[in-house]
Amino acid sequence: MSAMDISSLERSIEYKFKDIEFIKEALRHSSFVNEQNDSSLRNNERFEFLGDAVLSLIISHLLMIRFPEMNEGDLSKMRAAIVNETQLADVAHNLSLGLYLMLGKGEALAYGHEKKSILADTLEAVIAAIYLDGGIDSASKAIERLFAERVNSLALKLIKKDFKSRLQEYAQFRFKTIPRYEVISADGPSHDKTFTVRMTIESDISTEGIGKSKKEAEQDAAEKALKLLKTSETES
Repeated sequence: MSAMDISSLERSIEYKFKDIEFIKEALRHSSFVNEQNDSSLRNNERFEFLGDAVLSLIISHLLMIRFPEMNEGDLSKMRAAIVNETQLADVAHNLSLGLYLMLGKGEALAYGHEKKSILADTLEAVIAAIYLDGGIDSASKAIERLFAERVNSLALKLIKKDFKSRLQEYAQFRFKTIPRYEVISADGPSHDKTFTVRMTIESDISTEGIGKSKKEAEQDAAEKALKLLKTSETES
């Protein structure tokens, strides 16, 4: 890897290495090392292992800070939605990480620089390289820069999808019952209906939700109920 390549990658990840051997190892795929006559060369698999742990730790910390009301189960779901092969490969692709990969001839011919699994593993290895070179603070800053948008968008999508589950848990705890959902109208042509659903918790709480499907309308009703319950708790 040339010094120019390293400088270009450093600009992409917004981190300058004190010891460039860390980033070199992070970018060495096993297929490349296997083709070299140098027993001292290491592939990036050990770095992948470390990077996976560092990434999970930092993302977990970010989620706990940004969503203090979430329980362990919800936080685990959000982390899984962010720390997975597809998301990591997408981040790596945005960094053009494949351009810097050192691959064996066969893997290169098989377009290894575009494979999701290789890109995701390499990103983890790069995170480990930053951690080893600059410590946990440098790794944290890099991960937050790379994943901030995904933490916000994916986590909020997951929360949106889970209003029914959260309301059911709350209703069982507070009212010792579960919410009931009833479709009260379905307007529009068969291919483009709009559903209205009424949610009730015994005679205590009632809300209506609207959506392009029954599930979407139920989620809307559950979200409104949670807001109503939160408001009532604040006022009491």
